[in-house]
Amino acid sequence: MIAGPLAATQLADFGADVIKVELPDVGDSMRHWAPMKEGRSLWWKVIGRNKRLITLALSKPKAQELFKQLVRDTDILIENFRPGTFERWGLGFEELSKINPRLVMVRVSGFGQTGPYAKRGGYGTIAEAFSGIPSFTGFPDRPPTLPGFPLADSVASTFSAMSAMFAVYNRDHGDGKGQEIDVSLYEPLFRLVESQVIGFDQLGIVKTRQGNRLAEDSPRNTYQTRDGRWIGISASSQRTFERLAESMGMPELVTDPRFVDNTSRCEHDVALDEIIANWFKQRDCDDMMALFERAEVVAGPVLDIRDIATDPQYIARQNIVSVPDDDFGSVKMQGVVPRFLGTPGEVRHAGRALGADNVEVFTQLLGLTTDELKALQEEGVI
Repeated sequence: MIAGPLAATQLADFGADVIKVELPDVGDSMRHWAPMKEGRSLWWKVIGRNKRLITLALSKPKAQELFKQLVRDTDILIENFRPGTFERWGLGFEELSKINPRLVMVRVSGFGQTGPYAKRGGYGTIAEAFSGIPSFTGFPDRPPTLPGFPLADSVASTFSAMSAMFAVYNRDHGDGKGQEIDVSLYEPLFRLVESQVIGFDQLGIVKTRQGNRLAEDSPRNTYQTRDGRWIGISASSQRTFERLAESMGMPELVTDPRFVDNTSRCEHDVALDEIIANWFKQRDCDDMMALFERAEVVAGPVLDIRDIATDPQYIARQNIVSVPDDDFGSVKMQGVVPRFLGTPGEVRHAGRALGADNVEVFTQLLGLTTDELKALQEEGVI
């Protein structure tokens, strides 16, 4: 629902001509996801941005033939179905690569195209749990914590877009052939845990839930201020910790045997956290952030979307942009990431209506006549 389409959105943000294929009448599932306004999904506006939109019932033979015609001139195909679905429709990579040997086909699924779990359905929540990350995320006396947004999908989408461009580069500067890319939802997350595998392999370490603390880094936590806000602190390097202690007016912390280096601070993190937390409770957030900025302490307030909408850093970086929209005139959403100074990306329009580009794509790209298009629509192919 999200990983494959979001990968295509990332490519579209940088100028790729992306054609989104949806089921006739029903449309993409994301069209029906909250938040909704006047019966229209606002989420769809973001994930469907910058794309040309067509409808095809890929289970029908005539739709499959039209799809194959589109594939002839396609650089990248991204599909997000359960493994075996495209093969059942006669649209597997082996078949499509005969039509277009330069095709790069990115296949996104819950558990990948191989292995004993390949046929399982996979949503981000299941992939997040399977990755192991919730086992060490959250507080020790609470259940494992899942992220409050589709983390697995978002990370997989980035790996998908990146791998697609790796393959295009290899094709264009190598043997001229495309290839099939197998992206699961859980593996990109698992790749990000870095020292987990080698730590378990060599030392038998099984990471557990420690709240906002890290076994390798202290102090590292969020601390509540007098005015009820929160500030995140990370001071694992010695100089950073020294600056923090100096700004707090507690230089004695630096020479305290419990806190003389990061290893010692990690061993006494509860005591150190209590000292810092008590200090924070006596001061307001804005005052402390001004103090920390002067002292070059690494710290940052915990922002919600209301804060973000007016934050000067977000504004300066154009992290939120106003985008033309067919339904609401203009809507705001995230800007393009990352920032290219030579060839910057652009959000040209928000996600549009189902089949908005059917006439343009099928008549101009594939050469169908108006009568042929009408007949296919009546048959439920388009």
